[in-house]
Amino acid sequence: MKLHFLLLIASAFAFAADDPYAAALFQKHCATCHQAGGEAAARIPQISVLKTRTPTSILRTIQDGAMKQQAAMFSPNERLALANWLGTPVTVERRREEISNSCPAGAAWKNSPGWSGWSPGLANTRFQSAQDAGLSAADVPRLQPKWAFAFPDTTLLRSQPAVYRGRVFVGSQDGTVYSLDAATGCAHWSTIVQAEVRSGMMVAEVAGRPTVFFGDSSGHYYALDGETGKQVWKIQPEEHPATRGTATPVFHQGRLYIGVSSLEEALAASPDYVCCTFRGSESAVDAATGSIIWKRYLIAETAKPQRKSKRGAAVMGPSGVGVWTAPTLDPEHDSMYITTGDNYSDPPTAMSDAVVALRMSTGEILWSKQMTAKDSWNGSCYFTGGKNCPDSDGPDFDFAASSTLVQLPNGRRALLLGQKSGIAYAIDPDRKGQILWQARIGKGGTVGGIEWGVASDGRNLYAALSDIDFQVALLPGSNDRAYQLDPNKGGGIFALRVDNGERMWQTPPPGCGGRANCSPAQSGAVTAIPGAVFSGSIDGHLRAYSTENGKIIWDYDTTKEFKTVNGIPGKGGAIDVAGPVVAGGMVYVVSGNAARGGLPGNVLVAFSVEP
Repeated sequence: MKLHFLLLIASAFAFAADDPYAAALFQKHCATCHQAGGEAAARIPQISVLKTRTPTSILRTIQDGAMKQQAAMFSPNERLALANWLGTPVTVERRREEISNSCPAGAAWKNSPGWSGWSPGLANTRFQSAQDAGLSAADVPRLQPKWAFAFPDTTLLRSQPAVYRGRVFVGSQDGTVYSLDAATGCAHWSTIVQAEVRSGMMVAEVAGRPTVFFGDSSGHYYALDGETGKQVWKIQPEEHPATRGTATPVFHQGRLYIGVSSLEEALAASPDYVCCTFRGSESAVDAATGSIIWKRYLIAETAKPQRKSKRGAAVMGPSGVGVWTAPTLDPEHDSMYITTGDNYSDPPTAMSDAVVALRMSTGEILWSKQMTAKDSWNGSCYFTGGKNCPDSDGPDFDFAASSTLVQLPNGRRALLLGQKSGIAYAIDPDRKGQILWQARIGKGGTVGGIEWGVASDGRNLYAALSDIDFQVALLPGSNDRAYQLDPNKGGGIFALRVDNGERMWQTPPPGCGGRANCSPAQSGAVTAIPGAVFSGSIDGHLRAYSTENGKIIWDYDTTKEFKTVNGIPGKGGAIDVAGPVVAGGMVYVVSGNAARGGLPGNVLVAFSVEP
């Protein structure tokens, strides 16, 4: 019976590519967004990317994940047909629930340095001290892969791992969370959740037990028992169907602070979609139970019908102001600082593209400082004459990077910011966000500027530049255009003094060197240790730079096949979103990101200096 069922599934996959009905469904309902190309590919996976995933992964996405709302019109058979037509089946002999490289039973937790959350501290400096790094700048040139772990059914990795008491916790595209031994990569447990693991991982002690917190692409946040992987609770802080759990949660004194973002900005690319009703928020959650203590929307009023746009589109608003980032906590002042995204529809609001200070205890808004006003933008603006593009037609200068809290030499404090506008700022949190300095490092854009995160050692701000660009060419014999990553645009890393913004050094990208599907852009978050700063690139390289002069002191190309500890074929690719994690003498990085036409991959690589 089991063999017969498997043969039926195999037959379905074999003939799926020739299914004209599924092809027609896709063309009618999906092609407008998923065959758009160009800059649209930065937010909307194109068909070439979808075809790198398995039918199972796609089916999970349209049944329970980010595309659930859009696929609601399809019958179960139509969803299966679409998944089979789009997906590329991968043969995996073991079930996902099985662990091929399990650690010895009863393995003890260790008292060793860690990195939990988006940053190892509440100030979001993404700086690891010499003691906790276990690695000096002099050691960095001798780093080599110690082990690699491959994720099945994966071409895109964005969830940043956490290291806690000798274990690595990491999530994958297929919705699986793993607990691995930090030194060897053997697996303590794996747990499958509802959708792609999207946020970084946060681990903390709750009621005397290590607990793992994270968000997924369906907008759910989870708490798992760190010892067993068993679910402790699961919540959806925002019930809007397009919600995504992108922001890495932050733990402090029994509370978890969670922001939510949304897919609705991309959904508006469809001319039939009435944009938009999502509004971003930040919540404080009881870490033991998942109950919401307070919730603060960044747009006070709910969306309501507005006058039609100049293009004749029906409009709902105000909307947007998603929170993509981990909050920066300031317990001494009962304050926290969050950075926000753009509006999706008109009218624009005051807390989009801004830094917002909230009272930690109650969620009260203390002050806000907007860096780009009237930035209403959505995925329809990618297209000439896009029906849903707001009349404001803003530049899409979200903040995708958390703020960083530092002490200045004069004794005052500053919040350091990196924006997609290509501008870095320092503002005064004690004077309601008064701008202390600003410095441009790039041109910025919808996927440009400073994307996912800066770092600071207290002396300098280290910011990597994205500025991804695309080349356009007509396909032979047609008027259709083909888009691909521009190998000559974007990238570079900059050091700016924290007290005045003076540029101390900049290092241009080495370039793609003829590699296909390549961009030199550095959009992932950067990480610093004393004397060195790490930055991954869309070209698949992980590099370390001297903090003194910006010289590249180590360069490792992850776009290769790895022999993995779990026996699954593994290959690296583009490095994006998640930054390197450094703890206990090791560097951990996830490699592979097929978004934006980049290089797919499916590995977690652990580097160390071996004697």
